[in-house]
Amino acid sequence: MLNFPSSAGETDLRMAVMECGRICYERRLMTSNDGNVSVRMDDGLILITPSGLSKGRLTSEDLLVVDIEGNVISAKDGRRPSSETPMHLEVYKQREDVRAVVHAHPIFATTLTVSGLDFPVDVLPEVLLTLGDVPVTAYATPSSHEDAEVIRPFVKEHNALLLCQHGSLTYGKNLDEALIHLERIEHVSEIFWRAKMLGTVRRVPSEAQTQLVNLREKYFKG
Repeated sequence: MLNFPSSAGETDLRMAVMECGRICYERRLMTSNDGNVSVRMDDGLILITPSGLSKGRLTSEDLLVVDIEGNVISAKDGRRPSSETPMHLEVYKQREDVRAVVHAHPIFATTLTVSGLDFPVDVLPEVLLTLGDVPVTAYATPSSHEDAEVIRPFVKEHNALLLCQHGSLTYGKNLDEALIHLERIEHVSEIFWRAKMLGTVRRVPSEAQTQLVNLREKYFKG
């Protein structure tokens, strides 16, 4: 369901957003009512999760439809779009290839930014091979237009970002791809943290890093 085709209709996309929210909540990638999920429909409108609700307990009717400027097109009574909607829209405006965006609060990846550490792109070969660098943005006030501003320089060249002290932002051609990016950055962040606790962090040799980056450019990028 998360790996939806370009022809997927609104009903299927609503189900996919619900499924993504449930997975993120159950895996502790989102907690409480934090985080938000959106998809771009084939008519260009955006289906997005509401403000103030747990993403693990959504119903299909809870989701809203907004246009690319954030104007609400349809919504259940009392539902407001996520306060992070401008951040999602910034991605869609810059990346025509993106149809899904996930803003989550993964524990270990967020801990890196709280500690002032960069994402450890060079500790696992699969990160270099498939994802590449994951920049950390400047600090932005949550639920403001600042979130869209701080991601703006990075969106075109990256598929995953860490928001300083505010979680992560991942995106892709569908929710499956966006979730895979999210799971990968959390996985490597936890391994990095555990290695630090043991006292030693070994990096992928520089020659191998170059080979992996070249392979990514050839087979995975675009």
